[in-house]
Amino acid sequence: MLRIIAIGMNHETAPVELRECLGGDADNPRKALTWMRNLEVVREGLFLSTCNRVEAIFVSDEADAAKESVILLMARLGGGQTGDFLPCLYVLEDRDAVRHIFNVASSLDSMVVGEPQILGQIKEAYALATREKTSGVILNRLMHRAFHVAKRVRSETGICGAAVSISYAAVELARKIFHVLEGKKVLLVGAGEMAELAARHLLAHDVSSLKVANRTFERAVEVAGHFKGVPVSFDEIDSELPNVDIVITSTASPGYVITRDQVKHSLRKRRNRPLFFIDIAVPRDVEPQVHDLSNVYLYDIDDLKGVVALNLAQRKEEAVKASRIVEEEVGKFEKWLKTLAVVPTIVSLQDKAESIIQAEFYKSRSALDQLAPAQHEAVETLVRSIVEKVLNDPIVFLKERAGRPTVNTYLDLTKRLFQLNGMETEARGEMEHGE
Repeated sequence: MLRIIAIGMNHETAPVELRECLGGDADNPRKALTWMRNLEVVREGLFLSTCNRVEAIFVSDEADAAKESVILLMARLGGGQTGDFLPCLYVLEDRDAVRHIFNVASSLDSMVVGEPQILGQIKEAYALATREKTSGVILNRLMHRAFHVAKRVRSETGICGAAVSISYAAVELARKIFHVLEGKKVLLVGAGEMAELAARHLLAHDVSSLKVANRTFERAVEVAGHFKGVPVSFDEIDSELPNVDIVITSTASPGYVITRDQVKHSLRKRRNRPLFFIDIAVPRDVEPQVHDLSNVYLYDIDDLKGVVALNLAQRKEEAVKASRIVEEEVGKFEKWLKTLAVVPTIVSLQDKAESIIQAEFYKSRSALDQLAPAQHEAVETLVRSIVEKVLNDPIVFLKERAGRPTVNTYLDLTKRLFQLNGMETEARGEMEHGE
């Protein structure tokens, strides 16, 4: 009996040092597929490697031997002993493996629930398995259903709608204030990582310009180059405040870089245009009293953390809805998987019918050759229609019994009635090789 198995480690089960052993080499997925392809106990295989997880997903009819071989393969990839990896590995089979794969594709098993990157990484892993010819009938179906599940989760739930990073939350707040960010001007004060990331998000929303101020002007030039922006000196901050719409601060200054008096002075030239401050620095760069000024909005890192915490709670609620979708799709896939037991018999039944049609046409070729092309086509259509209708009931009957304890009895009866035993082996071989 063919089994679907997933063996791997992720951010919850293994430290980064161990994950790095398996995922550090960019060529490891291709190596893993090559080795799996050469394992007689593995029928189909896929290997997923990201910064937070390393997994082998495979199909086998010798589950125990296959699991042992794949674990040995992973240890070999990581350059360690099997014992080093075993405590950190999870091993899932059949329904549990399918559910796990659907959860991963839907980003329900990610460090940040709802992050979109994992689906692209799974698609890349599947594309590699396809190129390396290690994916077959079952994994092909499984991965396409995983993509379908991920699409359903994203379209039917709000799991991806709420910002869950400080930088992205800042941009979401800016959008609420300005409604649209297109055409807005941004001043980046300092060059912290989160501020840079917020700037990238803002640029993705088509802000019109970005200026970068830093105590070290050379660093301002460097960062501005990343964003095709304009470097300015710290002394120019006062003169820039009347012109910009959004200010992101992230310096290591022990005191305030922007004060209430500075901002108040700039407002006279702004003509009531709103000014939005995102202060991601600790200690803070912007004097808190700035928020008291009319048409000025100031958010510090604690405000943003509150937004992120609220959004994470919302995502958890949406994750419950997403889990229901996953369970529904797991049931559908399991039902399809059970039909595989009857497929070789159905295929051989159809093949036998086709061979009879061809043999009878051959016997009647002298009479059929007297017909016009349109008449010949009409006869062939009639014959095939009759055969399809005769076979339809037994085929539907077998499919409905797939997965039931009595299915083997009905399969055996069908083979005897139609004398299919010699043909089924060939049909099963074609199915397993994806032909």
